[in-house]
Amino acid sequence: MTAWLTRIIPDQRSADARRDTAGTDGAIRLHRRLMSLFPDDAGPEARRRFGVLFRTEDTPAGVHILLQSTEKPDLTRLPDGYGDVRSRPLDPLLDALRAGLTVRYRCVASAVRKPGATTRALYNLPAVVPLSGAAADEWWLRQADATGLKPLQLHSQPLDTVHGRRGNSGPAAQQRVRHARTRFDGTAAITDPDLLREKIVEGIGRGKPYGCGLLSIAPARDAT
Repeated sequence: MTAWLTRIIPDQRSADARRDTAGTDGAIRLHRRLMSLFPDDAGPEARRRFGVLFRTEDTPAGVHILLQSTEKPDLTRLPDGYGDVRSRPLDPLLDALRAGLTVRYRCVASAVRKPGATTRALYNLPAVVPLSGAAADEWWLRQADATGLKPLQLHSQPLDTVHGRRGNSGPAAQQRVRHARTRFDGTAAITDPDLLREKIVEGIGRGKPYGCGLLSIAPARDAT
């Protein structure tokens, strides 16, 4: 399966680009924008069908958007003047993965745990509880192990919580969703290349329509 990585550098003179990257509600607007780059007739599971994962990154030059997908996006669907856009296949990177290779990684993820039914009822807890600090780090270490990575270094940073609604119309449109996000960076040794390829394409954890779950890796010597 071919995977594509697209980097979008929004032009802040574009009102569309500013709206898509502004505030904690911007993630759902950006998700809709990025999904518009793929065929319209994909049905309700379009994100999963096209393997769409994304995140925004703050850089010295401003916000950048990273989009990963299993189908090449139609970049002509972006509004005129939206920004500078480049796509490249990820296959050479994925094909080069091997056990024992040291890589640098980055993943913005929604680290959560699910309380048991008794605990939820006793303390009136939500279905999932967001994690932070050491608890979030432990969550990531478990995820990395299940992804085919053995972390050697780990740095984590809490990010803003993103907000959205479960749907565009009907009762779902009234249901607010919140995803607390943490950015995990570091180095790791590959333990299972096939599993790692699968998880890179699949994404990590919850909140994928809200800019969570995209795992980026690069050989340690080449990473910046």
